[in-house]
Amino acid sequence: MSQNVTETKKVRTKISPPVFYSSALIILLIVGFAALMPEMAESHLSHLQKNLFNNASWFYILAVAIILLSVTYLGLSRYGQIKLGPDHAQPNFSYVSWFAMLFSAGMGIGLMFFGVAEPVMHYLNPPVGTPETIEAAKEAMRLTFFHWGLHAWAIYAIVALILAFFSYRHGLPLTLRSALYPIIGDRIYGPIGHAVDVFAVVGTVFGVATSLGFGVLQVNAGMNHLFGLPVNTTVQVGLIITFTALATLSVVSGLDKGIRILSELNLGLAFLLLLLIVILGPTVLLLKSFVENTGGYLSEIVSKTFNLYAYEPKSSDWLGGWTLLYWGWWLSWSPFVGMFIARISRGRTIREFVTGVLFVPAGFTLMWMTFFGNTAIDLIKNQGATRLAETVQSNVSLALFEFLTYFPFSTVLSFFAMLMVVVFFVTSADSGAMVVDTLASGGDSDTPIWQRIFWAGLMGVVAITMLLAGGLQALQTLTIASALPFAIVLLISIYGLFKALRVDAYKRDSQQLATIAPTASRNPIPWQRRLRNIVYFPKRAHVKRFMDESVKPSMEMVSEELAKQGTVCHIHTDKDDRIGFEVDLGDDMNFLYEVRLRYYIQPSFALSGMGTENDEEKSEEQRYYRAEIHLKEGGQDYDVMGWAKEQIIHDILDQYEKHIHFLHLLGKQ
Repeated sequence: MSQNVTETKKVRTKISPPVFYSSALIILLIVGFAALMPEMAESHLSHLQKNLFNNASWFYILAVAIILLSVTYLGLSRYGQIKLGPDHAQPNFSYVSWFAMLFSAGMGIGLMFFGVAEPVMHYLNPPVGTPETIEAAKEAMRLTFFHWGLHAWAIYAIVALILAFFSYRHGLPLTLRSALYPIIGDRIYGPIGHAVDVFAVVGTVFGVATSLGFGVLQVNAGMNHLFGLPVNTTVQVGLIITFTALATLSVVSGLDKGIRILSELNLGLAFLLLLLIVILGPTVLLLKSFVENTGGYLSEIVSKTFNLYAYEPKSSDWLGGWTLLYWGWWLSWSPFVGMFIARISRGRTIREFVTGVLFVPAGFTLMWMTFFGNTAIDLIKNQGATRLAETVQSNVSLALFEFLTYFPFSTVLSFFAMLMVVVFFVTSADSGAMVVDTLASGGDSDTPIWQRIFWAGLMGVVAITMLLAGGLQALQTLTIASALPFAIVLLISIYGLFKALRVDAYKRDSQQLATIAPTASRNPIPWQRRLRNIVYFPKRAHVKRFMDESVKPSMEMVSEELAKQGTVCHIHTDKDDRIGFEVDLGDDMNFLYEVRLRYYIQPSFALSGMGTENDEEKSEEQRYYRAEIHLKEGGQDYDVMGWAKEQIIHDILDQYEKHIHFLHLLGKQ
């Protein structure tokens, strides 16, 4: 646990005081200002945002372009083989669960809001060209793909990648401050680190609270459409309380239960609704449109990425109201979504991570936008759905439900859509509360339940306060404006990530160093003994005795010899299941060689005739144990059980030689 985290068993508190109390105070002050003077707050913040967009639009566009290029390069380069965690780490979640949680936390609710509305809005009011033409329809889909595609997910991916790499592979706290470690080192544990985490906490609370406040308008509109429920603040406050209670229940249940189950439920509902739209809508047109939209998007991705409409000044306001607004929103949400993605991505390789986070959710998002957006445009263009066009322009919250009235079984479809909106809100709120709780506790994920309840409840209270006071727009504007300083920090962090990955790559290169001769041939043992080691499935006591009687003495002999040469070594025996040998190399990275006791289930051919009535005894009888080698970068997947002391000594020297070669490669750079 970090030295900045306070834990009191009596009240079961586990917080980082500078982050927890500073964040709570700042949130209180800003909410008070926005609630007491909403018009003044909105005026000042809108003016600030407008100035940022007018004078720094080039920086937003360039920063997001650099982020997308960086993520793509990492996925394709040799760094893609590096794991987010020790070399032996395995993912905690299946692909289905992982994708479901990515989808729900990252984009889910936005698709419900803008799947119909955005393509139609671009079709009716394109930045350039004539509205309501075939070219306007094509451009509407290309722009929608651009705003919701690879760029958005690249922003989330780079933040998650930075956090997961430094936390799981280098043992730093799973908080935003760790992204700055390559730049400022241990100073991340001081005021600079606290300030970065406070920024992330405040941004996440406001981001989730404003989404909850605005999103409840869509839920209220949908319930009015379905059940005739009145549209007023009383109903909306009740809905926020309900969503917050559900989110609290989910976050208390934990990541593997509440959040995972809700995310999988929502992904299933999303696929079902998407399938129904395809079947009940113009099926062939939608499939053809998806292929063509994807091609159009990819063919123009470079030009659109760098397009500032510098030669079309009339469209500059459109850029500020759409692309820059999206880039600011994705950047402002990235600490929250990035931390959540990092939390669920331990054990993935960087290549697997980039493929999963960048391409899979983006692909589904583009499919969603095509099936909903192209259907809506077809209804307006070819079937005279003028009421849908009017609804999109007058009330975005109602656009989805108005769209569904043009389908058979519209009530059933609207009910599905309503259920999805509710679950999306709950998953956003519960994952947000979990992330904020982790940040405010110094990166500790095993926190008391009351802390998670506190943050979930606070988000609901902020949303209700701003809804009643009319300050939601001001908070949203503040959240988006905060994207500029965060983008600067993020670009610095990307530089630090590449710097650390280069070191990791040198370490991997050094592991490929060929030693003078294989250990087995250098110190042969009788082949009969070697065969016995291969087919033998030792029990725990046997391996533990081997570690005490062979491994530890071998380490002691190497330590004594190095001590004669003036090198400081340590042998760690503080844990029952491992023995570690560490060489102190001063300012350079220490060498660590560790033998760990690990159990596995015996293969079926070795279990014949084995059986007992006691399940616990049976489970133990089916296990066999290995003495596995672990280095600083993780498990090496080989077993030294049964080796002679001389062989163990030479294996230590082999790994030490590779480590020295790694330091040599590092020094050359």
